[in-house]
Amino acid sequence: MTSHIANTQKAGELVKVETGRMGRVAYARIAPNEDLVQGIEKLCLAEGFQNAFVRGGLGSLVDACLGTLDGGYQEINGPAVEVVSMAGEVRSLAEGTLSASLAGIVADTDGNVYGGPFLAGWNPVCMTFEVTLEEWLPDN
Repeated sequence: MTSHIANTQKAGELVKVETGRMGRVAYARIAPNEDLVQGIEKLCLAEGFQNAFVRGGLGSLVDACLGTLDGGYQEINGPAVEVVSMAGEVRSLAEGTLSASLAGIVADTDGNVYGGPFLAGWNPVCMTFEVTLEEWLPDN
């Protein structure tokens, strides 16, 4: 099978289409005080996933730090910032490392809701965090 990556222009945006297939599925747990983003990268490395989709997760963070539209960040103080929803992907980089891009919605202890991308190194897991990863095998 040959690789097919098509770039098209739609409404002023570049759209990238990649073909491939889904591989294995991993249900895993991230330990307390481990960073959510880096923990997902480590799980992919441990399972040998070079690319993966994050299908969901359940748990809370000690504190959360989300990116903002202006390139800044927003800190949400806990303890126990609940992750309401989360999705994203992990991609293999040219130098052989992995990079996770995760976005989600969180709620603080007062019930305020925030959304955005999780910033690596700034989202420590509170107790444990359960995550579902689905391996992506792009056509070469």
